[in-house]
Amino acid sequence: MAIIRWDPFRDLVTLRERMNRLFEDMAASRSEGKDLMTSTWVPSVDIFETESDVVLAAEVPGIDEKDIEIKVEDNTLTIKGERKFEKETKEENYHRIERSYGSFFRSFALPSYVDHEKIEAQFENGVLKVHMPKKAEVKPRKVRILKPQAAEKPKK
Repeated sequence: MAIIRWDPFRDLVTLRERMNRLFEDMAASRSEGKDLMTSTWVPSVDIFETESDVVLAAEVPGIDEKDIEIKVEDNTLTIKGERKFEKETKEENYHRIERSYGSFFRSFALPSYVDHEKIEAQFENGVLKVHMPKKAEVKPRKVRILKPQAAEKPKK
């Protein structure tokens, strides 16, 4: 039998996650009863680092570029937007509505080494990419290893 180390905080984290899911499910079921088209949603994001940038990629399919707002304030990157429901078909004609619609809001703390003035964003095929260049002094650089010079022989 293996010995398993007990971590009391793991149980607290699990409890918190279950409570969060419970409240999210309650909010979703309430919104389904009132308005099938709108519910709370947030786009999925990937954040990765290259040699020169920190890059955030967010999935925002079905959203127009003009419906997305990106702000940098107090070392925080904020992305707001809205996916609008197209009322081409009457509500009662739908069999199922699984895609979420409505406003979203995401915010991320920026590392201190990001150059706020040079942040740029691209929008292509439903993916928003925010490129955050690193400050010059933080970019990795190669350090040369110097060969020791031959010690001079003392003169007699």
